[in-house]
Amino acid sequence: MWHISNEFGGECYCPLCIKRFQDYLADKFDNDISKLNKAWWNTFWSHNYNSFSQIEPPFANGEITSLGLDLEWKRFTTWNMTDYMKSEIKLLKELTPEIPVTTNFMGLYGGLDYRVMAKELDVISWDCYPALHNQWESFTESMENNSFDHATMRSMKKDKPFMLMESAPGLVNWQQYNKVKRLGVHKLFSMQAVACGSDTVQYFQWRKGRGSFEQYHGAVVDHIGTDDTRIFKEVEELGTVLEKISKAAGTAIKAKAALLYDWDNRWAIEDIKGLSNETKKYNETCRDIYREFLRLGIEMDIIASDSGFMEYDIVIAPMLYMLRPGVADEMKAFVKKGGQLLATYLTGYVDKDQLCHLGGFPGDGLTELFGIASEEIDTLYPCDHNAALFKDGSIAEIKDYAETLRVNGARVIATYMEDFYKGTPAVTAKDYGKGTAYYVGARIAGSKMQEIFLEMAEKAGAEHKELPLGVEYHKRTAEGESYGFYLNNSEETKMVKNVTGINLLNGEKVNGILELDKYGVAVIEKKACI
Repeated sequence: MWHISNEFGGECYCPLCIKRFQDYLADKFDNDISKLNKAWWNTFWSHNYNSFSQIEPPFANGEITSLGLDLEWKRFTTWNMTDYMKSEIKLLKELTPEIPVTTNFMGLYGGLDYRVMAKELDVISWDCYPALHNQWESFTESMENNSFDHATMRSMKKDKPFMLMESAPGLVNWQQYNKVKRLGVHKLFSMQAVACGSDTVQYFQWRKGRGSFEQYHGAVVDHIGTDDTRIFKEVEELGTVLEKISKAAGTAIKAKAALLYDWDNRWAIEDIKGLSNETKKYNETCRDIYREFLRLGIEMDIIASDSGFMEYDIVIAPMLYMLRPGVADEMKAFVKKGGQLLATYLTGYVDKDQLCHLGGFPGDGLTELFGIASEEIDTLYPCDHNAALFKDGSIAEIKDYAETLRVNGARVIATYMEDFYKGTPAVTAKDYGKGTAYYVGARIAGSKMQEIFLEMAEKAGAEHKELPLGVEYHKRTAEGESYGFYLNNSEETKMVKNVTGINLLNGEKVNGILELDKYGVAVIEKKACI
């Protein structure tokens, strides 16, 4: 296959790209500068333009206070880079139309909206370099976060496997602390990619270069130049493991739950002139919720809010601050037909141009769906204390954000325990058509919302599993067969209940209890007749 360029990134401020930006805006706003001025609210601080030729990018020493300008520059950068990529693809497709094309993404890299670029590619591939064995989270949490990144990549083309394009069998050379993978972690890490939908495990690099910036970046062959090193042997072992599960190649993951994640929503949140720059944490919030579904054995796709989600039974919309056109209507239709939907604080504040919705948040008609309206959002210092008291008596700590809610048709699930809004709603639910719309008005740890997630799963009839803490589960399927991947992301032996099938790694039949050693992996094959 063709690999186009390498790790696309960066922004260009040259005169040619500035002119392209002006033309891009003119086309987007129908050559009517008044439309742009209105969309960007440019009467504020006398920012009105007289022509598109006056518009400059948000230079560091220029205009950096226009939210519409900031956002459109990021969208333009994606469009501009995609246009460049398309020019290379066009030439290759003319010369070798039968050869597929990819390029290597970098997880949740913030400079480009990968979903725009993904539309032009035949296969999704990415470079995976998590900071394993760090001091700010457990190894289990690092692996769960990495699973989220795999799911994001996989979900860009759900009908086919993706590719793990780059990984390091040992250390990398550019993190703050460059730790080597511990014994057994290379196999676990690589099998996680396959479990999440990859059909390849590839490395940068085969052999370490003698000099320059990446002379100490991990490789299969080290500077010692022999095949008897620990890392070489672990790579060799992985090759044997992949051969044993080769029949799983080409199979897909069929998720019935989805989490909405938009790059331009992320950019808009990062640019909010309010709240706290220290605690916005959009990525972390999305990962936290994904982690809890992972611990329930429920597979999630990570999709764009406007990509369509009627095929799912459960949809989670964390911090969906920006509502793209049509998303609110799709949410209503989804719940009305029986879907289970959960949104959080900071939902539906602005439209695609970052203009606030009027009539109450969440806007664009979502106050009717959720049966609430958010009047205020309180930003909490780390030293502030509040909590949510649930109807069953359980208590969940609240950090960072708390909305005061006006209820209109929703039932209250939890109330605030402190401050002037003590006793007012913090978490609500409203039946709408055949489904239910949940609203979580404060930042509550995902682990404290697991009861809500279980309730949603049971209402949706979604299969979930009883998994020991630290065990990750994924299932790849094809017609008449399935492959269940069990990964022990912990340093303790784990016992998994209710597992049946053939473990492809050792050929043994499992009927009830599956034992996983430290960093252990099992791939359980089941045919329709079993």
